[in-house]
Amino acid sequence: MHYLNPCHSPDGLSRASLKRAVRWGLSLLVLTGLAQMAQADPPAPAAPASVPAPAVVPPPAPTPAPAEPPPSPLPAIIQKIQAELMGEPTDDSVLHPDVPHGEFLEGTITDSKIYPGTINPFKVYVPAQYDPAKPACLLVRLDGIGENEGIVLDNLIAKGDIPVMIAVGVSPGAIWKAPGKEAVRWNRSYEFDSTNANFADYLLTELLPAVEKLSTKDNRPVRLSHNPNDRAVTGGSTGGIGSFTLAWERPDSFRRVYSVIGTFVSMRGGHDYPALIRKTEPKPLRIFLEDGFHDAWNPLFGSWYMENQEMEAALTFAGYDVQHAWGDHGHNGKAGSVIFPDVMRWLWRDWPAPVSAGSSHNDMLKAILLPNEKWQIVADGYKSASGLASNQAGEVYFADAPDHTLYKIAGDEKPEPVSQKAEAIHGEAFGPDGTLYATVPADENVIAVDAKGESRMVAKGIRGNGIVVTSDNFLYVTEPGEHSDQPSNLWRIAPTGEKNLVDSGLLSASGLAFSPDKALLFVAEAATKWVYSYLTQPDGSLQDKQPYYWLHMTDTPNDSGAADMAVDSTGTLYVATRMGVQVCDPNGRVRAILPLPTPCGPTHSLCWGGPGFDTLYVTDGNTVFKRKLNVVGYSQWAAPIVLPPHGGS
Repeated sequence: MHYLNPCHSPDGLSRASLKRAVRWGLSLLVLTGLAQMAQADPPAPAAPASVPAPAVVPPPAPTPAPAEPPPSPLPAIIQKIQAELMGEPTDDSVLHPDVPHGEFLEGTITDSKIYPGTINPFKVYVPAQYDPAKPACLLVRLDGIGENEGIVLDNLIAKGDIPVMIAVGVSPGAIWKAPGKEAVRWNRSYEFDSTNANFADYLLTELLPAVEKLSTKDNRPVRLSHNPNDRAVTGGSTGGIGSFTLAWERPDSFRRVYSVIGTFVSMRGGHDYPALIRKTEPKPLRIFLEDGFHDAWNPLFGSWYMENQEMEAALTFAGYDVQHAWGDHGHNGKAGSVIFPDVMRWLWRDWPAPVSAGSSHNDMLKAILLPNEKWQIVADGYKSASGLASNQAGEVYFADAPDHTLYKIAGDEKPEPVSQKAEAIHGEAFGPDGTLYATVPADENVIAVDAKGESRMVAKGIRGNGIVVTSDNFLYVTEPGEHSDQPSNLWRIAPTGEKNLVDSGLLSASGLAFSPDKALLFVAEAATKWVYSYLTQPDGSLQDKQPYYWLHMTDTPNDSGAADMAVDSTGTLYVATRMGVQVCDPNGRVRAILPLPTPCGPTHSLCWGGPGFDTLYVTDGNTVFKRKLNVVGYSQWAAPIVLPPHGGS
């Protein structure tokens, strides 16, 4: 007997479409039932004979709920993929004697710095048409590459359906007790399931450079295109999520993804991807997902099929160029292999036109971002840029502590040194009178700096990190413990220099900011996922401390890395973190994530600047970026303002 899988969509519709259909059907049933009840009511009692009985007017027929518009027709190539999904391999997977055949090369990585001690074999397919005078497109396949993939590539390249490309099959590493027979440590899940940049770093800095040292039998050196638009990645199961992670972490290197029965489950954090996709500003990626209705390799970790559907729904919500094929199978790669040729056609369908980022339905991203306004590089090449702060004119200051240099950015100009003999400044903030205050943790000092770069002492004995100045010229400074597990201090410093400890106990306290109405003070913990919220009192003291803002954390290191913070005039909080700028609503939830262009590092510092205070300045330590937004920032030194109500939802 065949039982219908409740998640099974026979016509290829997504779960979201099925849910809408169910809701429409239920609404129609309810309305129909109401109409029948109204028509079944007993007639009104007869009036006395001398009074004519009023005419009974039947209730109006209920208006049916408007039907949702039919789904847009699928492209012909997607219809073809879905039709052949559960069939046998197509002619594209058949060896044809008249088609030029490529050759395979082999190599091994034995000295990895990222995966120490492992032996990582790899295999390289080079097509017959490859000419080293033109670097080839690249296909990376996790879990190796074999004759079937070589035959498909031979056929598609010969037909001109895909560009000339070299394929690299990546095998996971292992440490062997008996070479090839018994592994002491088997790295497949660690390398491919992990949701961090380690595998991307390994591929880009160790494996692909080794590939480019190889040559074919006729002495053609392997040369790969470094254009991300010329690169694709594919894999199955653990290799499926690994393929997505590679492109997600490094869209500057890979932009086309084919995931087969991908392991987007709670194994090493893959189940978090749908939420991150919905919140993160879209990346320029094109993705095809394949899975089966019965795919639940190990229910301990969740349902592979349901998580793949969540991925597809999230990617669609976020505006990605995404398609899928769901088949009637379990956790096996046969169906994914059958449709491999046509998925390749879809991934490369308009090459060399670039893959571009889509437009997300995220309401926060829509509210704060301006069309065509992207991150712009202000300057780069710094050793440890930090302490971004702006004065009343919107001029932005920052320090590069290792070089003992304090810089100023005026308008669209490049940074100019204010002082090249400055202390090793970390945090900076302007006061209401235009004075720049700064923390110097190495000297355990808090200082004030004038327009000429000359400094004076404000407070001693504080190994300060973050700093903020109120409209009445009081300073609040965070002082982390010497180690991440030691409590931090939070200081309030009067204009006279008198310091008062207002809180203690946070872990790795870092950035801090007031709400625009000055009712709340926010303090971040770099070593956790929390930003704490305090109620401010008229005397400057703090109470009712809560771990209020919940931030997303990276896999490695496993913390948020929260640093400097800023607020806009609506009370939205912007936090510099390892993932980028996390944007939080007043109820403590991350609603959007703005990553810096890869391969930048974590964001360390940020502030509002520019004449209208509508430009966000951010640095990762090496590069200073700016981006004009559709909101106006609030300067901490400004007087309190009334905030719009935000509700409790």
